[in-house]
Amino acid sequence: MAEPTDEPAPPDAVPAQPVVVVDDPAAYREAVRRIAEGDGPIAVDAERASGFRYSQRAYLIQLFRRGSGTVLIDPTAFPDLDDLAAAMSGAEWVLHAASQDLPCLREVGLDPERIFDTELGARLLGFERVGLGAVVEQLLGLHLAKEHSAADWSTRPLPKPWLVYAALDVELLLDVRDHEARLLEEVGKSRIAEEEFEAVRTRQPKPAPTEPWRRLSGVHTVRGSRNLAVARELWLARDAYARAVDSAPGRLVPDASLVAVARTPPSTKRELASMRSFNGRASRSEIDRWWSAVETGLTTEDLPAARVPSDALPPPRAWSDRNPEADRRLKAARPRLVRIAEDLDLPTENLLTPDVLRRLAWAPPQPVDAGTVAEALEEQGARPWQVVATAQAIAGAFVEADQTPVDEAEASS
Repeated sequence: MAEPTDEPAPPDAVPAQPVVVVDDPAAYREAVRRIAEGDGPIAVDAERASGFRYSQRAYLIQLFRRGSGTVLIDPTAFPDLDDLAAAMSGAEWVLHAASQDLPCLREVGLDPERIFDTELGARLLGFERVGLGAVVEQLLGLHLAKEHSAADWSTRPLPKPWLVYAALDVELLLDVRDHEARLLEEVGKSRIAEEEFEAVRTRQPKPAPTEPWRRLSGVHTVRGSRNLAVARELWLARDAYARAVDSAPGRLVPDASLVAVARTPPSTKRELASMRSFNGRASRSEIDRWWSAVETGLTTEDLPAARVPSDALPPPRAWSDRNPEADRRLKAARPRLVRIAEDLDLPTENLLTPDVLRRLAWAPPQPVDAGTVAEALEEQGARPWQVVATAQAIAGAFVEADQTPVDEAEASS
């Protein structure tokens, strides 16, 4: 049970003005004018319908600018947002967890030239909790309710409480940004933050997997190429139907149901329909679709490989057997990076992503020295400040590990 406290609860944040959705041409023109005439950075947020819809499109875009007030735009109501993009051009955008919203904003033609990410700023400042509600409470002393974050934002009309939530997500961001910018300057991390923000803004999306069906949750339990073919065809059928009806695939038939069928394929449509493990709201209404997929999987000559080549490294726990030299290098470098991160008061993963360190430890540059490690870090996408902070320590750890006898290293691990 939590200990009682005499500290009063922080007051609830409330919108500065009535919340209204811009969804007609006249209101849109007025909103664009207000944003253009405002001053300074623009707080930006977007709401999607993840878990409800197939696409990751934005169903509401929230903006706040000093001198402009709050603007809530329904992007589905307009053929394009070109005028809004022009009004926002050149301004710094302030977002919380920018990598989550930038893809859907770019989809409607909104692309920033520079950003300030308040979540990332909180991480760089060493905050224990970096969610927007926690950051607002710590810096502004206000309580920000977050109960509608997972709502179905494709709902029309949007309920008033949801709009209040959406407005507050941007109305407080500029004050948060100013507080963080001041603190970053005080601790000498402004340049680090600028490099991290730019890295988020310019990060390229990961290439689409060649066989996306292999990401089916639980597919690793399906044995044999024939059964994998059934899993593939069911996934493809579900994906095509989900796209057509604009629904999240898992809401039609969950992954577990597809995997259950692939593991023990039925021999008839009746048998498929009677499977208790095959459930979901479209499992019976679209039974012909699923049975056709099963039949294709059972008869196709295009059988998938049981395993696919991958450049993924083995898990570190297997390194001592697979690559003991790399294991020693990784174990030598990790504590050094932890100490550097502690000195800088930021999470170790923000100092250097674990995957970058693992790849360097697995196949280090030759010869190993600060210069070659720095070059390798840059090739892996490390920012300049990260290279400066870590290259020497990593090189030293690798050299020391390579000079340590195997039995001595095993005794100290």
